[in-house]
Amino acid sequence: MLIKEIDYGTPAPAQPRVCGSGNCSCASGVMPEVHVDTPLVTLEIDGNSVTVPQGTSIMRAAMQMGTQIPKLCATDSLDAFGSCRLCVVEIEGRRGTPASCTTPVEPGLKVWTQTGKLAKLRRNVMELYISDHPLDCLTCAANGDCELQDMAGAVGLREVRYGFDGANHFDKPKDQSNPYFTFDPTKCIVCSRCVRACEEVQGTFALTIDGRGFASMVAAGEAQPFLDSECVSCGACVQACPTATLMENSIIEAGQPEHSVITTCAYCGVGCSFKAEMRGDEVVRMMPYKDGKANHGHSCVKGRFAWGYSTHKDRITKPMIRAKITDPWKEVSWEEAINHAASEFKRIQKKYGRTSVGGITSSRCTNEETYLVQKLVRAAFGTNNVDTCARVCHSPTGYGLATTLGTSAGTQDFDSVDEADVIMVMGANPTDAHPVFGSRMKRRLREGAKLIVIDPRRIDLVKNPHIEADYHLPLRPGTNTAMLNAFGHVIVTEGLMDEEYVRERCDLEEFNRWRAFVADPKNSPEAMEAFTGVKAADVRGAARLYATGGNAAIYYGLGVTEHSQGSTTVMCMANIAMATGNIGHNGAGVNPLRGQNNVQGSCDMGSFPHELTGYRHLSTDSVRQQFEQDWGVTLDPEPGLRIPNMLDAAIEGSFKGIYIQGEDIAQSDPNIQHVIAGLSAMECVVIQDIFLNETANYAHVFLPGSTFLEKDGTFTNAERRINLVRRAVKPKAGYADWEVTMMLSEALGYPMHYNHPSEIMDEIARLTPTFQNVSFKMLEEKGSVQWPCNDKAPEGTPIMHMNGFVRGKGRFMITEYVPTEEKVGPRFPLLLTTGRILAHYNVGAQTRRTDNVVWHPEDVLEMHPHDAEDRGIRDGDTVSIASRVGETTLRVKVSDRMQPGVVYTTFHHFGTGANVITTDYSDWATNCPEYKVTAVQVRPTNRPSEWQSQYYKQREATRRIETTAAE
Repeated sequence: MLIKEIDYGTPAPAQPRVCGSGNCSCASGVMPEVHVDTPLVTLEIDGNSVTVPQGTSIMRAAMQMGTQIPKLCATDSLDAFGSCRLCVVEIEGRRGTPASCTTPVEPGLKVWTQTGKLAKLRRNVMELYISDHPLDCLTCAANGDCELQDMAGAVGLREVRYGFDGANHFDKPKDQSNPYFTFDPTKCIVCSRCVRACEEVQGTFALTIDGRGFASMVAAGEAQPFLDSECVSCGACVQACPTATLMENSIIEAGQPEHSVITTCAYCGVGCSFKAEMRGDEVVRMMPYKDGKANHGHSCVKGRFAWGYSTHKDRITKPMIRAKITDPWKEVSWEEAINHAASEFKRIQKKYGRTSVGGITSSRCTNEETYLVQKLVRAAFGTNNVDTCARVCHSPTGYGLATTLGTSAGTQDFDSVDEADVIMVMGANPTDAHPVFGSRMKRRLREGAKLIVIDPRRIDLVKNPHIEADYHLPLRPGTNTAMLNAFGHVIVTEGLMDEEYVRERCDLEEFNRWRAFVADPKNSPEAMEAFTGVKAADVRGAARLYATGGNAAIYYGLGVTEHSQGSTTVMCMANIAMATGNIGHNGAGVNPLRGQNNVQGSCDMGSFPHELTGYRHLSTDSVRQQFEQDWGVTLDPEPGLRIPNMLDAAIEGSFKGIYIQGEDIAQSDPNIQHVIAGLSAMECVVIQDIFLNETANYAHVFLPGSTFLEKDGTFTNAERRINLVRRAVKPKAGYADWEVTMMLSEALGYPMHYNHPSEIMDEIARLTPTFQNVSFKMLEEKGSVQWPCNDKAPEGTPIMHMNGFVRGKGRFMITEYVPTEEKVGPRFPLLLTTGRILAHYNVGAQTRRTDNVVWHPEDVLEMHPHDAEDRGIRDGDTVSIASRVGETTLRVKVSDRMQPGVVYTTFHHFGTGANVITTDYSDWATNCPEYKVTAVQVRPTNRPSEWQSQYYKQREATRRIETTAAE
C-alpha cells in the first residue's frame, strides 16, 4: 500500500545532511549526499537488491527502492528516534523486530518489510494509540492531513478491541495561550517529534516529555502554558506534529489548504523559502519550504505566523492626494493620483531645477521594483538623487568590503557555518534579528565550535543552558575599531598569521604597512583596554582562538556598521581575516547579517547616488554609456544626493520633491526632528506603501503598495542568494509596486515597457555582469542562485574569493582608531545603543499589526541595576531619556544584560520615538548614522515628553481621511 508521505518540499538529491551514523534524516525519501570515499553497501529488501552508502538506515534504503515503511516518530528533518514501533522489520538470521529507522544497513542483509507477523504487530501498536485518541476525525482540524489517520489505514486497522472505558487522557485541557497555535494534549501520542524539533532544529529546548509511562505527556517549560515558557513560536513543533495535537489556529478556523505557492519571506535578510498554503484566494498558512536553501525547512515566529498584516484593516488600498499636510486625505482614482504626482514633480523641476527632486528605493520591495525606482529617478527625473535605506544600515559593509576584497557583499553561504570551528559574532544578535540562521549557528556550537561574542550587551548567545561563549568581550560602544586593532596586534606580534596565504593572495606592500601599524604598542590589548574597557588578557585569548582555532568565521551586524567608524571596522575584520587565511573557503569569511529582506538587493540594483547596478561607479564612461544606450537617455555623470543631503537641502530650500517607495524615514532615520523638518519643507512628498506610515504624515500623495504575497519578483538575501517571490493573491490595490512605478514614469514622459518582472530581470542581467546568467527560468529550475552568476560562474557562487580576490590582491587597510565625537559628560553620562527584538521587524509597521505584539507591546529601556539604583529607578518605572538633540519617555527594564554606563532600547514602536534622541553623527565614508552611540541621561518621570505630546497631536491631525471617502 502506498503511504502518504508528509513533506513540504519536492525531493531533491544531495540534501546537505550526510548520513554517516545511520540516524540522520533517515526517514526521508531523499538519499543523503554521498562523498567519494563513502563505501557502498549492498543488501536485499523484500527480495530485491539495493545498494546504498554505508551508514544508511534500512528505512532510507527501502525508500530508495520505492518501499515506504509505516512510521510515526520518524521524519526527514529529525534524527531517528525509534519509539513508535511502527517501522519494525524482520531481518533474516536475527531475533526480534528492530526499528528500521535506527538500524543501519550491512552487507548481505536480507530484510523483510511486509510479513504477516509485522502486519499484526503494527496493527496492535496502532490499536493501542487509537485506544487513547479521540475518534473525531471528521471534525478534526487535521482531517486529511493527519499521519496517525494515514498510518491507521496503512496498517489495516479496522477496530479497537480495548474499548474506551479505561484510563485515558481525554480530560486534558487545551492550551490556547499562544496566539498562533493550539496545544491539545488529548490528541498527543507522545512521539516526541515536537520535543526533538525544538531541540534539534530550533535549539531552544523549550519542550520536554514530563512523567513516565501512561503519565507521559509533552510539557512546555516547567509545565507552563506555551506563552509563558521559553518557546519562541518558531513553529518547528507544529510542523513536526503528526496529529492535531499542535495545530495552527488559522487552520482550525479556515480548514485545510487546497493549493500552495512557493515564495520568499519578506522579513529579515535570511531569505527563508515558504509555501503560501491557500484556500481559494485566501492564505491560511505559511509553511517553511524544505527545499529552501537558506532555511532548509525552518522558520521563525515572523515568517511562519506574522503574515496577517497583509489583510489588516489599516491597509490603504486607494490612492490619495492632498494639497497641504494639514488637509485631510482625499481618495482619488489611480489616474488622478499618478497624474497629480507627475505634474507636481514637473512643476518643481521647472521652478527649482532638475536636481530639486529625488527618490528613495525600498529594501522591502523586490529587486525588479527597486531597479525601476532608481531607473525612474535617473532617466525620468534626470538626476542621480537616489538612495536607499541601506544608507542607514549596511552602507559601510559595501564600502569596507569593496575596498579590501573588491566586492560589496558577504563572502559565504549560510551552509558554510556548519564547517566553522570558531565563530565570532560582532555587533549582531542572530537569535533575535536573524533567528533561523541563529538556530543553525547554535546547532554548530552544540557540536563543538568555539564562540567569541563582541557586544556591549550580553546577548542570548553569550550563555544559555546549552551553549556558552568562550569569550564575551563587552566593549564600550564606539570602540569596535580599537578592539579589532588589538586583535591584529596579537596576530602580528605573536606570529599567528598565515604567511603563505598572505604572500599568495594579498598585496604585500599594503600588508607590510598594516603589519607595522598594528604592531605598534599603541594598538596592543593593554593600550586599548583604556578605550574598550575589556581586559587585555581576554582580548589576547580571543584573538589567539580566532587565529589558531581552525576555520574561523566572522558574522556581524548593525552594531559594527552604525558607527562613525563603521567602514573602518569592516576593513578591520577583512584585515584580520586575510592575515589568518580565513577568506575563500568553507567555514570562514566575513559575513554581514543583513537586516531587511532585500537590503542586499537594493544595493545590488544601483540604489546609491554614485553607483549603477553591480556597484559600478556612474562616472565610468563605459558603464554609463551602456545604460544610456539601453535606456535611451543621457545620464548625469555626477553623483547625486544621499538621504541626509536631501534632507539638508530641503531645509535649505533647494530640494523640494521626493518619491519614497516602501521606507519610513520619519521613524527609522536618526534625529527624527531633523527628518521631519526636511520633509515638512518639501512641496511634494509621494509615499508608496501598504500603510499610512509615519513618513506619510508629511506626504501629499499616497500610492498604495502591495505585499510580498501580491507580486512576482526576486529578493536577494544576506548570502547573495537570489530567490523568487511568487504572487499568491491579487494586489489589494489593483497593482503591484513595479506597475505603479511604471505608471508614474510614463506620466513623467519616460514610458517603460514591461509585461512581467521577468522582463525587468532580463534587463538587469543584460546590464549587470554579476547577474549575467540570472533569469526567472533559471531560478525556476535551480530554486535559487547566488551571484556572481555569469559565464565564469554559471551555477552561481556560494563562496566568494576562492581562487583569488575579486579586486586581484587583497588590500590591507590602515585602520586608525578615532574616538567618536559623541562624548559622555556630566549632563549625559550614559551611552545609549539600540537594536532589535525577535517579535518585531524594523519599524514595526508590519509586525505591530499582528499578534506579535503579545510578546513585545512596547519598546523598553534596558538599564543595569547599578545605574537604576543611582537614579532611584525601579523595574517597570516610566523614565525620560534625553540626549543633546531630543527627549522621549518609555518604561525601564532593569537588567544585568547591560554593563554599567550603557543603556539599550529597540525602535519598533512609533510612539517611543527612539530615534528622536539619536544624533546626526555618521560614518566618515558613507554617512551611515551612528545609532549605536548616543550620550544620554535617564531620570524618572510620570508624563510623556514634550516631543511625544506634540507628535501625537500632529499625527492625529495629519492622518485624517475624508469621511465620505472612507465610507
